[in-house]
Amino acid sequence: MLDSNRLRAQVVTCAAREISRIPRILSKRPMQPGKLPLDLLSRLLGEIDVRDPRVVLGARAGEDAALIDFGDRYLVAKTDPITFATDLIGWYMVQVNANDIAVMGGTPRWLMTTLLLPDGTTEPEVEGIFSQVREACGTLNIAVIGGHTEITYELPRPIAVGAMLGEVPKDRAVLTSGALPGDSIVLTKSIAVEGTSILAREASGVLLEGEVTQDTIDRAEGFLFSPGISVVPEAAIACDTVDVHAMHDPTEGGLSGGLVEMATAANVGLMIDLEAVPVLPECRAICSALGLDPLGLIASGSLLAALPSADVSKLVDALAREGISAHKIGMVTEPAEGLRVRYGDEIRDLPTFPRDELARWFGG
Repeated sequence: MLDSNRLRAQVVTCAAREISRIPRILSKRPMQPGKLPLDLLSRLLGEIDVRDPRVVLGARAGEDAALIDFGDRYLVAKTDPITFATDLIGWYMVQVNANDIAVMGGTPRWLMTTLLLPDGTTEPEVEGIFSQVREACGTLNIAVIGGHTEITYELPRPIAVGAMLGEVPKDRAVLTSGALPGDSIVLTKSIAVEGTSILAREASGVLLEGEVTQDTIDRAEGFLFSPGISVVPEAAIACDTVDVHAMHDPTEGGLSGGLVEMATAANVGLMIDLEAVPVLPECRAICSALGLDPLGLIASGSLLAALPSADVSKLVDALAREGISAHKIGMVTEPAEGLRVRYGDEIRDLPTFPRDELARWFGG
């Protein structure tokens, strides 16, 4: 956790470092669905000139939300869309935005939503999405304060965009870029909760043909709620229990993408023990049937935290008391050591993925 002056200095240093090392050669190749490449996003965000001194943390690759100085606290601001096909799009939208507020050390408070719905959407379908938003916000004590809903021409599926605001005391704010060499990396729950559940819901027929049992599919469908894709509880526990240096919500791009974003934001290296990374057995079965790698599968539901190694057992015990599993999966290293993984006696580069394995599968 950072005081205000240290946080501002850290943001400026990280931003300057990112801009200085980004190549200016532009590719004219069409880009694939999914997040922008990290180097392109970093360059584009680095060209934004923010002149308002109240913006303590603006748009930065790898950071989950913005921080704005509101006197005795920071306002935490986040926007995130849901663009994949799902029968729980409103509920999803609340969860992913709340997660990104929480990993900054903040408490989610207010939500505005934009819903773009295909021509032919029925009133019961709209009511269902609104009901999901109300239920999810009620559980997290978030107030819905506005937004926009429309039927949109030539839209193949619904799109839900959330703009969420939260607040955090200045001495409690946490940045992805705060990871320090010597820190331990802790992962909560298992991977990949979200991607496994989406595939079970959207690809059950293909999975049955691939000899995944109906029982496995049924269990995986329920992962949205148990163990769940929210990391709000564990982020709060981490902030209450230890001096956590960095937190991150590994979403699109999976655990691998989340680790790359954390390392890039903090300008550090990583050594990850692949045998220590917990993978849901249902995730292994579903990924095996579809030819996907769990490390690159969208992974909401797991929290990444960097903290002093001496505090790992304290955090793991505190999470266990609330029924949340947590595992030390590696260490933060010096930047020159790069992003590496250990598997048994073998050490190699961290596997990376040009796009999320879920997007790759849906894209054929």
